[in-house]
Amino acid sequence: MDLEKHPQQPAAQAGPDVIRASDADRDRIADILREAMAEGRLTADEHAERVDSVYRAKTVGELEPLVRDLPAPGGTPRAVGAAYDRTPDAPTGPADNLVAIFSSATRKGRWRAGGRMNAFSLFGSVEIDLTEALFGQRLTVINATSVFGSVDIRVPENISLRGSGTGIFGSFEVTTLESVDPEAPVVAVNGYSVFGSVEAKPKRGKFIADLQDRLRKHLGH
Repeated sequence: MDLEKHPQQPAAQAGPDVIRASDADRDRIADILREAMAEGRLTADEHAERVDSVYRAKTVGELEPLVRDLPAPGGTPRAVGAAYDRTPDAPTGPADNLVAIFSSATRKGRWRAGGRMNAFSLFGSVEIDLTEALFGQRLTVINATSVFGSVDIRVPENISLRGSGTGIFGSFEVTTLESVDPEAPVVAVNGYSVFGSVEAKPKRGKFIADLQDRLRKHLGH
């Protein structure tokens, strides 16, 4: 009797519909959407709707349809400067999201700042006040997007503040700081504004108290 041999079938692999989306997956899709709006492929309303869906998505399968009708970004990014979250010590873990659409969102007071934050404003305002925040890591990256709105970021005077972004019929302003303490927290602000504003600067008279104590010990005072 002639027996037909069938090769053993490999175990089925999980498809994108069940694979959990990572923060890196969400950031990749958000970058494609941002570039598409800058090129005029998406309106501000379409961009806002899709970005909101990006940060609500739980699986890779939910992310891909959001950019299915858009070309993949090619070549090097068009940002004015290199984004600080591309450095080797870039923070990982879940990102905090502040979204203001025809509204306002505020984070201030005594709170623990995570390594990554996403701030999005559409006809609204986002305020991030880090002057009393607790830093659990050295680098905090804030990705800020403002469309007909504003994102305002305030930091203590004795940390390092850096920025990389652009304004399209709007403003992107970061007051650069370099702390004398090499162990001071670093806040890096990346992003862009369209008919809006993104501003990051120190708040006068606000310092991280324990940072001053460590600096005095370092200097022998």
